[in-house]
Amino acid sequence: MLGIGEFALHGQVSVRMLRHYDALGLLVPAAVEAHSGYRRYTADQLSRLNRLVALKDLGFALSEIGPILDADVSADDLRAMLALRRSQLTAQIEQDHLRLAEIERRLGTIEKEHTMSDLEFVTKPLPELTLAQRTATVIDQSEIGAAIGPLFGSLLADAGQAGIDVEQPTVAWYEMDEESIRFAAGMPLADGETIPGYDVETLPAAGRAVTVVHHGSMETISDTWQSLMQYIGAEGLSLAGRCREVYISTPEGDLDAWVTELQQPVG
Repeated sequence: MLGIGEFALHGQVSVRMLRHYDALGLLVPAAVEAHSGYRRYTADQLSRLNRLVALKDLGFALSEIGPILDADVSADDLRAMLALRRSQLTAQIEQDHLRLAEIERRLGTIEKEHTMSDLEFVTKPLPELTLAQRTATVIDQSEIGAAIGPLFGSLLADAGQAGIDVEQPTVAWYEMDEESIRFAAGMPLADGETIPGYDVETLPAAGRAVTVVHHGSMETISDTWQSLMQYIGAEGLSLAGRCREVYISTPEGDLDAWVTELQQPVG
C-alpha cells in the first residue's frame, strides 16, 4: 500500500487535496492506521483519482463528481465529456475575445470625448427610396454584425441573378424599441425591378436629415453614430424616423477603405 505522500506524488496532486477528497467522501483511503490516523491507499485507487481530477478540470463541481465516479465512468465517456467541454471552452474564448474587443473599442470612444472631431455633419432632405429587402430582429446591438452580414451576402448574389446593378450603394435601416432592434439589408430598385423572394418596401422621403460620412470598417461605425446623435442633441433636434446606412463604397478585402453615409431623419 502507499502512504498519502507517495500516493499524492504518483497521482500528481497535493496531500492537502487528498485530505479534502477524503473529507468529501470522493476518495476514501483504503486503510487508516488506528493509532496514528495515517492514511494509506492502494495503487488501484489511482484510477479513481485520475477520473476525479479529470472531471474536476472538465468543470464539474465536486458535489457532482461522486455519483459519476460511482457509476464507473469509462475512458470513452471521459473522452466524450472532454470533447464537449472543449467545444464549450472554445465558444467561451471566442466570446471573451469579442468582449475584450468591445471594451477596447468603447475605451477608444471614451478617449476621443475631448478631442476635436473632423466629422462634417450635413443637413439635407432624403429622397423616397424603394428597397428589395430582408429583415431580422436582435436583442442586443452586438448581435447585428453577425446577422446582417449574411443578409447582404445573399442579397448581392440574388440581385445579380435578377439582373440588378450590384455596384450601386446598398442600404440598411434600423428601428429600435425597448426590447429589440429590427433592421433590414436592402437593395434600391428602379421602376419595374424586383428580386424574387424579397420583400419590397418604400422608405418615405425625409424633408430634413442629419448625415455624416464614416470612413473605415464597421467596427468603429458606432463611434460615428454616437457623434451624430450628440450633434443632433446639441442642435436641439429630435429623431423622426428610421436611421439609415448607405454603403457608398465597400471594396472587398479592405474594410478600412469602406465609405458609409449615416442618415438620421430629424424634426
